[in-house]
Amino acid sequence: MPAVQGLLLPIREFLLVALTAAAVTYLLTGLVRKIAIRIGAIANPRARDVHVTPIPRMGGVGIYFGLAAAMGLAHQLPALGHAFDASLDSVGVLIAAGVISLIGVLDDRFELDAWTKLAGQVMCAGILIIFGVQWVSFWVPWGGGGDSFGSVLVLDKNQGALLTVVMVVLMVNAVNFVDGLDGLAGGLGFIAAAATCTFSLNLLVTTGGSFVDAGTYAPALIAAALAGACLGFLPYNFQPAKIFMGDSGSMMIGLVLAGATISASGRVNYLRYTASDALALLSPLVVVVAVLFIPVLDLVLAVIRRTRRGESPFAADKMHLHHRLLEIGHSQRRAVLLIYFWAGILAFGAVSVTLFDSAVVFWVIGAGLVVAVLVSLVPRLRARHHRGG
Repeated sequence: MPAVQGLLLPIREFLLVALTAAAVTYLLTGLVRKIAIRIGAIANPRARDVHVTPIPRMGGVGIYFGLAAAMGLAHQLPALGHAFDASLDSVGVLIAAGVISLIGVLDDRFELDAWTKLAGQVMCAGILIIFGVQWVSFWVPWGGGGDSFGSVLVLDKNQGALLTVVMVVLMVNAVNFVDGLDGLAGGLGFIAAAATCTFSLNLLVTTGGSFVDAGTYAPALIAAALAGACLGFLPYNFQPAKIFMGDSGSMMIGLVLAGATISASGRVNYLRYTASDALALLSPLVVVVAVLFIPVLDLVLAVIRRTRRGESPFAADKMHLHHRLLEIGHSQRRAVLLIYFWAGILAFGAVSVTLFDSAVVFWVIGAGLVVAVLVSLVPRLRARHHRGG
């Protein structure tokens, strides 16, 4: 009972943080939209785009201010305020997110080249590393001796920094690549952050027994603030969109997700845990990989496709997953909701494996994936039926 009572205050504060991020983002995005129009940060329709009228971008600025306001509030709260004394993770993520959002603003207005943006992404990963947000050890399911299963890879500073940079760049570009339909990147960001926060809260209980270690607050705090900010932006961005988040938003969401994941799993002393516990400690990474599986796969296929054609891996085309769903016959809204469905199954399925009986969860996930496949193919099957009739 005391443990349960000890959980109530931080949980209420996490909810307050998320609601604050949502409210501030919602209230400021309208102002950001007017500024974007005034300075000419406009997305004019191109051959590969889905929208047909000019729409202002730079909405990531509103998301960032919502994130910053939520973090500022958390710093003043009785329980979550201790997180900033125990760890610099939240501060590091907030500063790196601000820098990458600023780079995105420049791209939204002046359209920077791909290599300049890549350099900025690496620089922001470096900011995380400076604040200590980097991998130091990693559990792998091989190399164990005797009765042990798996082993722990202890990384030196250079190896940990390299892994951190690779992870940040991959997540930033995965979210950026999938930002092609109204509300898609914002919704996926919300799903990933909400799933990461859910797991992090459970992880605090199962590994620590209570919320006594303020150093473990950071990943849940980062994820809760991002989930709220993404939710507050969606009313402006869901089809028909009034404003796009632009690179100022999509790159920032990818970086913050990477920061939350590394904060949760990157510096754990896996030698203290059994193999099953060590695997559970890596679940924040599994959750984010699960929800980003579709955009990451889309990113990898795009790079392969463009390289085989002799083009730059960063060249744009109209063959992303969301384009293919529209080609099959789905409307914009239905395509977005369908990708939400896929991402939700994978993300919360990964969380559920650690919370409930695994066999039941796998059956539910399998059934959900079958439903998702069938719904995805409905327009094509219907077209074939009409042709056959």
